[in-house]
Amino acid sequence: MTWFELIKQVVRVPEVAAYYGLQVSRNGMACCPFHDDWHPSMKLNERYFYCFGCGATGDVIDLVARLFGLSSYEAAKKLSYDFGIDPDKPPAAIAMPRPKRPLLKAYRQEEVRCLRVLCDYLHLLERWKVQHAPKRPEDNLDDRFVEACQMLDYVEYLADLLIAAELEQRVKIVEMLNKDGLIAGLEERLKRLEKEEVTHEEKQAA
Repeated sequence: MTWFELIKQVVRVPEVAAYYGLQVSRNGMACCPFHDDWHPSMKLNERYFYCFGCGATGDVIDLVARLFGLSSYEAAKKLSYDFGIDPDKPPAAIAMPRPKRPLLKAYRQEEVRCLRVLCDYLHLLERWKVQHAPKRPEDNLDDRFVEACQMLDYVEYLADLLIAAELEQRVKIVEMLNKDGLIAGLEERLKRLEKEEVTHEEKQAA
């Protein structure tokens, strides 16, 4: 049995969804987090989810990958840490995980938000480092290229910690990111940059 198969066998989709802040009804329905969903349209079965509104579907690893903007490997790693899954133990020896202390829903939602913003920023920096790299030695350095060089490693480090660190460390990171409106400011900046990019593309297409 592979590590991925072990995770899918041990953790159930409804429990994972609830753990990360989704409100799951008794019949396994929830508002889909992947589109504007005012009435529950996502069905959460034991081993997979399906949204009747937007068509999003997949297993428990796919759900976490989409929630946090992660690769399948990163999502599996996060599930392993959060649910205490040990690949060296047989499935029968792994009891259903119970967090050491209850996580507040507000914190879980804030953690999801912080990780999404960090991942969006990380992808932007990766793009800037390639698109705005100097073509010749005598070229002036673009501010976006400089920012990418300065921030990439640090942002990647924070994102990795939010994916895989122990709960206490993740709580400290979320508190740090929210201090003085840091994550809110970054989120607002990313939205503004996205709008500017769309406007620029529309002008070029006109």
